Amino acid sequence: MTDARKIIATIRDGDQPAVDDLRWFAAGLASGAVTDAQAGAFAMAVLLKGLNEEGRVALTKGMRDSGRVLDWDLPGPVVDKHSTGGIGDCTSLLLAPALAACGAYVPMISGRGLGHTGGTLDKLESIPGFRTGLTETALRKQMGSVKCAIVAASADLAPADRRLYAIRDVSGTVESIDLITASILSKKLAAGLEALVLDVKCGSGAFMKTPERARALAQALVKTAQGAGCMTSALITDMSQPLATAAGNALEVIEVMETLTGTSVNTALWDLTVALGGEALALAGLAADPADGEGRIAQALESGQAAEIFGRMVAAQGGPADFVDRWPDRLPSAPVMLEVPALADGFVAAIDGEALGHAVVHLGGGRLRESDRVNPSVGFSDLAGIGEETGEGVPLAMVHALTEDAARVAVAAVQAAYRIVPGLPDEPALIQERIA
Repeated sequence: MTDARKIIATIRDGDQPAVDDLRWFAAGLASGAVTDAQAGAFAMAVLLKGLNEEGRVALTKGMRDSGRVLDWDLPGPVVDKHSTGGIGDCTSLLLAPALAACGAYVPMISGRGLGHTGGTLDKLESIPGFRTGLTETALRKQMGSVKCAIVAASADLAPADRRLYAIRDVSGTVESIDLITASILSKKLAAGLEALVLDVKCGSGAFMKTPERARALAQALVKTAQGAGCMTSALITDMSQPLATAAGNALEVIEVMETLTGTSVNTALWDLTVALGGEALALAGLAADPADGEGRIAQALESGQAAEIFGRMVAAQGGPADFVDRWPDRLPSAPVMLEVPALADGFVAAIDGEALGHAVVHLGGGRLRESDRVNPSVGFSDLAGIGEETGEGVPLAMVHALTEDAARVAVAAVQAAYRIVPGLPDEPALIQERIA
């Protein structure tokens, strides 16, 4: 019988455990054979000493196999995207239907807001009636009819990760790249993917603040996913400023709908969706290369095909059948709106994205505790971006709040998050690096 203590001691002493031992440990997390104390000691040993590539693959596959692993019999490739999270990052809502319009099947398993970053499920639940919890039967039916769904992970998907995630949160080991990699990929690979594209954020609004950390995570994710048999590539993308000009659940859905329907296209959202989609189509064999894939995704967006599929997805998951046509009437709005005046004339040079994210949470747009209810209407719109001129008569943003007092607190938070300089600064590149 494998002994958890020996596995922990092996990693603690700087050696690598056997592949079978790591798979046993993952199974033990799910079954309860591994205690909380042992799970915490394991997480700390991995944080301090690390796993090699073979070990990361073994742990990831073990966590994947700790519960239900979906398999598909569909007339096209099954693909997905994962983002490491940021502010105003709502590309999933554009990308899933665009990929489906190009011949892919997209069972996108998404998450809720975490820390200062928004969650795709929370954004979709700002649409009245939208259900993110689907049974496997319902998910399979929707894959056949709509070709895409955006859903929460079911309880039997990678249960080892659910256990280890909770342990990491209370043991100070969240930052381990090995454990982040295993956590992300065990859930994604359990969805039965053939191809996966990763959006690894870098900057003030991301978990990875430096290019070095972002690159290390991207490389670990790509190598591990490919080692587990899934075609994968990653883009390192800018999160030194919000991706959309909105931050908050319903406000971001508005920006998505404006872009999907062509009424007011957000260039950054469009460009990143096209880039990620091009990668995914190339990996899945639906495009000759990423450039060809980008052209196909752009066409799906321009033609209205992506918007039509998005509408069908919303209706299939309980939302209004007329959402694409009537979305301005269907989304909630906050009772208080307040402009954020700039504290100086000049140009936006830097934005503290994490501070903006926390400000949205404190408005009620995220969770301070797991039990908190999210108010979908609050947040910021019309956020000024880096390089934009601001000053008297040109506000930094618009606050959407439940009360005047909350709005005033948010105004001060936004002002503190912006740095204004006299001269025009350089704008950061949206896509910084490709890892394959």
